[in-house]
Order: sequence, then C-alpha cells, then structure tokens
Amino acid sequence: MMICHADHIHKNIAGNEILRDVCFSVNDREKVALVGANGSGKTTLLNLIAGRDVADRGAVAIKNGATVGYLQQLPNGDGQSVRQFLMKAFADCLSIEKKVKELEQMLARCLPNQLKRMLDRYARLQDEFQKSGGYEMEYKMDQIAGGLGIQELLDHPFDSLSGGERTKVGLALQLLSEPDFLLLDEPTNHLDIISLEWLESFIRQYKGTILLVSHDRFFLDRTVSKVLELDAGVAVCYTGNYSSYVKEKQKRLMLAFAAYTDQQKKIKKMKETIKRLKEWANQAKPPNAGMHRRAKSMEKALDRMERLKRPKMGQDQMALDFAANTRTGDRVLSCRNLSIAYHGVQLLDHVSLAIRYHERVAICGPNGSGKTTLIHCMLGKRKADEGEVRHGTNLNIGFLSQHVFESKDERDRRVIDVFREHARLTEGEARHELAKFMFYGSDVFRKIGTLSGGERVRIRLADLMMKKINVLVLDEPTNHLDIDSREVLEEAVNQFSGTVLAVSHDRYFLTNCFNEIYWLQNGHLNKERHFSQFDH
Repeated sequence: MMICHADHIHKNIAGNEILRDVCFSVNDREKVALVGANGSGKTTLLNLIAGRDVADRGAVAIKNGATVGYLQQLPNGDGQSVRQFLMKAFADCLSIEKKVKELEQMLARCLPNQLKRMLDRYARLQDEFQKSGGYEMEYKMDQIAGGLGIQELLDHPFDSLSGGERTKVGLALQLLSEPDFLLLDEPTNHLDIISLEWLESFIRQYKGTILLVSHDRFFLDRTVSKVLELDAGVAVCYTGNYSSYVKEKQKRLMLAFAAYTDQQKKIKKMKETIKRLKEWANQAKPPNAGMHRRAKSMEKALDRMERLKRPKMGQDQMALDFAANTRTGDRVLSCRNLSIAYHGVQLLDHVSLAIRYHERVAICGPNGSGKTTLIHCMLGKRKADEGEVRHGTNLNIGFLSQHVFESKDERDRRVIDVFREHARLTEGEARHELAKFMFYGSDVFRKIGTLSGGERVRIRLADLMMKKINVLVLDEPTNHLDIDSREVLEEAVNQFSGTVLAVSHDRYFLTNCFNEIYWLQNGHLNKERHFSQFDH
C-alpha cells in the first residue's frame, strides 16, 4: 500500500525551476534513497513532503492517519537540555503519566463511593500507559543515545551543542518518535563508523517507511532497496541498492544514447531522401508531381516524429589532479611514543606510526578519540606531552582541515581572492582554473561565508592542487562533498604520485584509496579493525 505519492510536482525558487515535473510513489515499509547532485532539489522535495513548503503546481499525498517525521540538517532547541529535547518523542506517554499521578493524589483523598470508579479509571490509564510504551521510555533513550554515541550529552543544554552534535540529537529524536514515514536529510553527517554501523542496523529493522538523502555510498548499499534520482527537475526510479542503481543507470544511459544515435541516423537519412526526391522531381521534364508528393509526405512524417533529447552522459565534475613535481625521501612522516592528554582524558598513549613514500595511510576511530589531534601533532601544529615527531626530507605538505574557512576574516573574503593568494595567476587565469572546480561566472566573486560546505571544500582542493604538493594530509575530506565529487577525489588520490595520510569515516573512500588502515581508540593505535567488513 502506498504511503506517499507525488503527482507532477513543480517548484520554483528565486526564479529557478528546481522541480519540473516530479512523479513517484513510496510504499509502506520501503527504505528509499533520494539522490542527485548538490542543488538538484533533494531538500526542497523533502520540505514539500513534510508539509513545510507548498508546491507551485501538483500535490503530495500522504496516507490518511500516517505520521511523518523529518530530520532537518540542523534542528533547533528551545533552551532545553538534550534529555528534555529527546523526551518530546514521548509526549503522549508523558501526558498519560501526568494524568496517572494526578489521579493517584485524588485517590488518597477520595470518598468511599467514588473509589471504584476512580480505580477503574486508574487501571485504564495504567493499561494505556503500558501499551503506549511508557515503561520503555528510558530503555529506548539509552539504546538510541548509546548507538549514536550521545550518552554524555544528555544533561548538556541543547543550545550549547555543536552543529554535528545537534544533528545527532535531532536524529535520535526522530528515531525515538518512530513515525510511520521518516524523512532523513543527511543522517550520516558527523557520525563515526561505529554509529554508522548501528544506524544501518536500526534502519534495516525499522518497521516504518524511510526516505533518506545521503552521500555515503556504503550506507546506501546497506540500507535501501529503491533509489529515486532527481535529475533536471524530474524523478527517475530504480529498484535495488546504490550499486544496483549505478549499474542500471549506466545501462539505461547506454540504451538511451543508442536510441538517440539511431534516431539521428534515421533523421539524416530521411532528410537526404527528401532532398533527392525534390531534385529528381525538378529535373524531370515535366516536373514529377508524384515525387513532390512523396517528398512532402516524408517531410510531414519527419515533423511529426517525437525527437529524442541527447542523453547527458555525466554531471559536471571538478577537475582535480594533485600533480607532485618533486619526490620526498623514503621516510616521510613518523612519530614515536606520542602521548597527549586533554581535560584529563588520555587521547594518545605512547602512539607510534611511520609513513613511507607513496603509502596511503588512513586513521579511523570513534568521534573524540584523538584522530585530528594525532594529525596535528605529526604536522607540528600541536606539541605532544611526550614523544617525538620526525619529518623526512624535501616535504611539501598540503593539509585539508575538516574546519574549512571558519574565521570571520576568511568568510568575508571573495572566492577569487582566496584562490589567488597562493596561486600566482592573473584574474583571467584564476577564473579559468576555478571553472574546473565548478565556480562559473559571477560565482568567483561570492564571499566565502555564502558558500555551502561542499563549495568550501572545493576551494581548498583547488588551492592544494596549485601548490604542487608531494604529501597530502586530509581530515574528513568527504564530509561535505556530493557523490560525484567524492568519486573525483578518490580518483585524484589514487593517481597522486606522492604520499597520503587521511582521517575519514567514509568506508567507500577508505576501501578504494587506502592500503594501510589504523584504528585509534582509548589512546591506542592499532593496525586495522576487521576492515574486511567493508568489502562488498
């Protein structure tokens, strides 16, 4: 049975046609991915389904009585603690519990002739409380808070949380609410690998329907059985997980291109025939009327023909190439017995690591385990309490931080000015290079503060490409990139002739680009953490 149906949805925003003619259906208990390039209208469509916006034309129908939950990318709090914020999921249970407590006080002072009636009401409320899950509230909260790694945040003020922490708490609220139809916009952002695996399991077991947006290909492969792609303002449906979608899309594209090519050949042949018929008719003495009629008939058939559009074989992608022009020594970066404590927590406990020329080394681990701290120590950006760090010879290090352009001074600068700071190019040359990273026309004059997270990462990648680095250090590089940009980054890393050190939770990126993977937890760095589980 259908839970959601979109009927010819049209939506314009600021004069731009975002959704042109969107039609699709989602059935009960389906797990569906909504994919598409950045700016294709995914969040706009989720807002329409959730009733937070209205389509210009068309309509979205939700099954009668179905509850809809929506995880926005940054939920808002109302001065509550995280625990109070999450308790909103149990509003019905809490309302019944309040009635039970009020009735208990009334029972203590009621008259004998009222006792039976009030006891019957008390029993009904207790039964209602049990059926609504009232006795499981704390268990469910502990289970989901534990799975998402937010137990330590429960007593913190919601407004004091970082953007990533707010997203995780907002996700916990929706999971606790258990709506019939759950909309998730980038639920995997800011989750570590442990939390990702837990969320995958939760979604597979979820009894309701889920429509989610995510750029995590591994996550999509493990959770969904249907993919809706937004492309050029319309929705195209594919059956299967993300990998199946990629194969089927390529197959459809090849068939569509073959059909387009065949039609173009047919059109060309018909035009040549029409031309010849007219020439022969005119050369005849007298002119041949029959040939003229045949030519006219073919012209009418050509006009009636429904012309196929030339299929677009790929999206615009950034042209990324980390071309190292110098070679480092065999020993690149190393640390020995590094120890560092932060607020009484031992982040690194006698950690040792040696990275050699052309190695691909990745560091994984839970959020807050010290991965970024380790990288900063190895780069000399932070001093350890104990231990030593050594740099090899002839290093030209390029570092991509997960915190891109966060200072006010940086946010107020223009894209082209930031890019030209290290790239000694004329304005025309700089604009040409920025176009390779999908900054076209007036985009280069936008202020950094107006850019999305993905656009900021693209600027930093463009900057790194111009520096001719031979050591690439990446801290959560895929966090804000769409799938096409992630694939370009993977190809650039694989083709890079230098050395790569990265921190990432993106399992697709890890398995495709790195042959040395370490797990950092409780201050200790260990080789691999049964990463065979990432294999397809």
